[in-house]
Amino acid sequence: MSPDFEEDFLRQRSTNIHELSRNPVRVLITSAMWIDSGHWLPYAVLYTVFHAQAERWLGTLRWLAVCVAAHVLATLISELALLVAIRDGHAPHYAVNTLDIGVSYALAGVMAVLTYRIAPPWRYPYLAAVLAFYVVPLATSRTFTDFGHFLSVLIGLGCYPLVRSRGKAWNPKETLAALRG
Repeated sequence: MSPDFEEDFLRQRSTNIHELSRNPVRVLITSAMWIDSGHWLPYAVLYTVFHAQAERWLGTLRWLAVCVAAHVLATLISELALLVAIRDGHAPHYAVNTLDIGVSYALAGVMAVLTYRIAPPWRYPYLAAVLAFYVVPLATSRTFTDFGHFLSVLIGLGCYPLVRSRGKAWNPKETLAALRG
């Protein structure tokens, strides 16, 4: 795709305020099918590792429920916050057409719900790392996307009722001992 065509193509699939007001269901689905071409590699690696582990542990329906909850709720709440910021003069009006695509909100939710897969005391450093990964950008740049990622983490953590009966928690110490023979 040419750069101009790609931008227009992605903008029509973006969960920005303009597109959400026109066809919310379509853009909530199609936006998750694309990623910003400049950031595809980190998300592809994280997506593969975390989503594969989560789907094996949770099963497809629970995994999908976490993905959808994080993607949809974080998108709607962060775009509402952006709309309020535009209305109150804290963001420019052209932000209604901001390009907002990708699976990153779903990924953040899944990364958070995996906290419950890890046995204590390993769970707490993992949770601290996930929170730091998403809180630092929120604290330093405060964009609606950073806010959406943080919301996705909270939503993923809130999915505990979906995962509480999913078997024994993974203990890294046991895995390392087994690998040593």
